[in-house]
Amino acid sequence: MALVQEGIRHGRGIPGHELAPGEFTWHPERQPYGPVAVVVSLDEQRVHVYRNGVRIAVSTCSTGKQGHTTPTGVFVVLQKDRDHRSSTYNNAPMPNMNRLTWDGIALHAGNLPGYPASHGCVRLPLDFSARLFDVTHLGTPVIIADSHTAPSSVVHPGMILSGYAGDEFEHVLATLEPKKHPADWALDEAHPVTSMIASSTDERIVIVENDREVAQGPLVWDGAPLGSHVYVLRGAHEEGQGMHWEALTYGADGSDGMHDLRRVKSDDAFGQTMRNYVHPGMLFVFTDLPLHPDSRSGRDFVIMS
Repeated sequence: MALVQEGIRHGRGIPGHELAPGEFTWHPERQPYGPVAVVVSLDEQRVHVYRNGVRIAVSTCSTGKQGHTTPTGVFVVLQKDRDHRSSTYNNAPMPNMNRLTWDGIALHAGNLPGYPASHGCVRLPLDFSARLFDVTHLGTPVIIADSHTAPSSVVHPGMILSGYAGDEFEHVLATLEPKKHPADWALDEAHPVTSMIASSTDERIVIVENDREVAQGPLVWDGAPLGSHVYVLRGAHEEGQGMHWEALTYGADGSDGMHDLRRVKSDDAFGQTMRNYVHPGMLFVFTDLPLHPDSRSGRDFVIMS
């Protein structure tokens, strides 16, 4: 299970298609700081790791075989355990486990034959899984999709769900400064992970803190499909006088919807409530699926497609 070292200039693509089973690339120096997002591409059998929108790693993987298909959708890391063992499959070792659902889907080290062979989990090279374990935290977004879509940078010209006058920007900065960046969060610290989900079917927006729904409000949008997108908040964008996000598409059709946060709004009461939960690294998910339990995996907010 080898680390592939190659001399690729910063900002250029990593040739993940050239990797043999068990190989990976790892270049954290390309973006040392910022929130991490992981994209699992089922058709490529690759895992792509982004930090602040810059791809820092690509690895081969093995996802679910026929009859045990790996689910697609937006997930967050719910639990981390370096020495985990399966409670379902004969106490099988699952080193460097990042749990994605409470019913057994996770990222972990395992055998990589070069094709889908797991019982639903995403198997990774052992060395890569250890490195990934070090950069994820509870709440790190993991997008599992049929194909891979690179993130794009989006600046919303206001807080979220509303605009504001230019002289309010300093106030917005002040509200973000006391809140820790995900890179600083230790597992034993009680810093909740915030996720916000907008559903066009339910016509509402919900705020989830860790695994609890803490608030909801009406969704007002342009009426067109929202598409399947997840936005990760990087923080304030002083030049654009707004919030700086990384946008990733997780739907089968990358053209559905638009990377435009201005499409969605809510009422003033929910907007004020939402500001109490905003922090760098939070998620904002667009979906055209309903938010009932059939599209969520237990206590977490996962949007299952």
